[in-house]
Amino acid sequence: MVEIIKSDTKIDFLGKSRLFFIVSSVLVTLSLFLIFTKGFNYGIDFAGGTVVQVKFEKTPDLDKLRDAFKGMNIGEMVIQTFGEPNDILIRVEKSEQDLRAVANMIKSKIAEVSQGQKIEIERVEQVGPQVGGQLKNKALMAIIYSLIGILIYVSLRFEFIFSVGAILALFHDVIITLGVFSLLGKEITLPIVAAVLTIVGYSLNDTIVVFDRIRERIKNSAGKLSLFDIMNKSINETLSRTILTSGTTLLAVMALYIFGGEVINGFSFALLVGIVVGTYSSIGVASAIVYVIKKNK
Repeated sequence: MVEIIKSDTKIDFLGKSRLFFIVSSVLVTLSLFLIFTKGFNYGIDFAGGTVVQVKFEKTPDLDKLRDAFKGMNIGEMVIQTFGEPNDILIRVEKSEQDLRAVANMIKSKIAEVSQGQKIEIERVEQVGPQVGGQLKNKALMAIIYSLIGILIYVSLRFEFIFSVGAILALFHDVIITLGVFSLLGKEITLPIVAAVLTIVGYSLNDTIVVFDRIRERIKNSAGKLSLFDIMNKSINETLSRTILTSGTTLLAVMALYIFGGEVINGFSFALLVGIVVGTYSSIGVASAIVYVIKKNK
């Protein structure tokens, strides 16, 4: 097994827990402040808008197509392939103009830039704000249900105190990630919700590895080591694995962010932020929360 950091390192993570708590508290507070004051830039999925699916005779140049629509001032637009390379999906967020008028403008512009090739408008759909509101509620419930499921799973596998530490660390990761999106004004769409759920699972996996080592150490120490020393030793023993796993995943996601194109830009950015924050919380926050609760108990 490759070890970037030796398993016998003696970094005092729990001794620095006060610093970790201060940093995390500041980040979470700022994120909540941004979320409740600035809010989110909701995409078409949640805010409503127009969806037009077009079939081109030949595969179009998406960059040229995006440039052609830039001067229309009809709101934020997403252009992507849909199935076959010559099937294009155009999504325009809700604007002040009538949705039907927006759809007609899109069809006219497509006919203009198609350069005489045969095109077929396969569907035109309009997503109203009511549907967007329902999707927002369902996305929120999906995140809440996943956290409840994790609470039950960790409680059964370890004990309830560990599940509290895991859930608080996951809330920490999700809130900070959403705070970054609010700060930068990046769109919140259904793929971003999928990215948040992915972050929850990824961060939990790292936390479970640390918790599992803590549980083994508690069983094998037979009272020879204090809980403080056991938890510190467990974090250090899994540190190499955590950094190696997170580092390789981060490189893959960074490649997606740089080379993946406009369609998955938001998704990969959410994963980038989530992996960094999740790795930090797995090392410095989750175990520290469990230790504080156990110590006070």
